[in-house]
Amino acid sequence: MSYTMVRTPISKAHITGTATRNPGRYAGRNAPNLSALGEPPDVLNAAEREAWVLFEAELPWLHRSHRAIVHLACVLRAKIEAGIDGINHLQVYSATLSKLGATPADESRVGWHEDDDEDDWFSERASGGKNS
Repeated sequence: MSYTMVRTPISKAHITGTATRNPGRYAGRNAPNLSALGEPPDVLNAAEREAWVLFEAELPWLHRSHRAIVHLACVLRAKIEAGIDGINHLQVYSATLSKLGATPADESRVGWHEDDDEDDWFSERASGGKNS
């Protein structure tokens, strides 16, 4: 049985002192850019823009570096929801969701922990609350 090596984030290594004790291990590592995903690109149509908003709400760990793959996921989601669901679209969409950590099997790799005191966007939409 093989085990996956978990890389300690550089920020944690500095806090715990590991980066000082083992400087070579952390040489060349950059802290991730965690700026917001941002507004959808202008080239997306209305259905694709709606998909962007949904992905942003469904996958709160996404940030600016995910924009290209989220763009692809939006195009595929809009096509599938419009009824253009060839097997190739479905396979690529499934792979794209996996890369975004959006499947149950991939969810554990994301490292995202939702704050307990945040509003539950999905519950409010389902109940006809302020965001629906």
